[in-house]
Amino acid sequence: MTKAWIQAFRLRTLPLSLACIGMAGFLAAAAGKFNGLLFALCCLTTVLLQILSNLANDYGDSVNGADHSGRKGPQRAVQSGVITANQMRIAIVLFSFLSLVCGLFLLWAAFGTDWKALFLFFGLGLLSIAAAIGYTVGKKPYGYMGLGDISVLLFFGIVGVMGSYYLFTQRITWNEMLPALSCGFFSIAVLNVNNIRDIESDKAAGKYSIPVRIGKEKAVTYHWFLLVAGLFCAILYTVLNFTSPWQFLFLAVVPLLARNGMAVSKKPVHQLDPFLKQMALSALIFVLLFGLGLLIT
Repeated sequence: MTKAWIQAFRLRTLPLSLACIGMAGFLAAAAGKFNGLLFALCCLTTVLLQILSNLANDYGDSVNGADHSGRKGPQRAVQSGVITANQMRIAIVLFSFLSLVCGLFLLWAAFGTDWKALFLFFGLGLLSIAAAIGYTVGKKPYGYMGLGDISVLLFFGIVGVMGSYYLFTQRITWNEMLPALSCGFFSIAVLNVNNIRDIESDKAAGKYSIPVRIGKEKAVTYHWFLLVAGLFCAILYTVLNFTSPWQFLFLAVVPLLARNGMAVSKKPVHQLDPFLKQMALSALIFVLLFGLGLLIT
């Protein structure tokens, strides 16, 4: 049973969830505002939210029919019966509670008795929990309407990076929007690989992801756009804030992104699953190289 729960947590998705926190941490360190306790709490809260999202996705797709025998990806816990729907509902409630409690500790550590900031970020936290659950759970899950990409851009990009950066620095400028968008675009690329892989099973289940709506050929073009847009935002930020050639260290990730794009372009959908993990790791490597370039200038 322990193995079943670990598989349901989908640990391979965690590097992606930590990428936006890492980006915020590097930007804060470059500004001389890094705080180890806040970073650790940010990471823990994000991991809990990601696991919550994965559990809710397992439950929601099983209940709504997107997980079935014709699906190309790994078999899910509720669909296979190794975890019952009731057990998964309990786990969703538990991780919602843990995410909320950890988030409250994070906000208290960041803001103390600044009640205005506390309530604002508490609202964002509740929205994050609702977004994690509502992607596939409920009568009208937004993931089934093709809105998952927008949610990923917001929570793995703009809110994830800029919101976390504010926790460190108590300030924010439009300057941080560019690296936030880079994280967001690369995160959408991970989702897009997943959705292209599942395009036929999603179509049969009435899950109208972007690839289902526009077709595989255009979804491949969209994938290349996401990869190029993520790089472009990082390059533009570096040009606007240039102090040393080391800041372009992140360009070393280009071969990994190109490999992912070529795989999505040429491989049949049933062979795309390994490139989900590869894209997630590429996004994390991008963040590490971007941050290292900032710190050694």
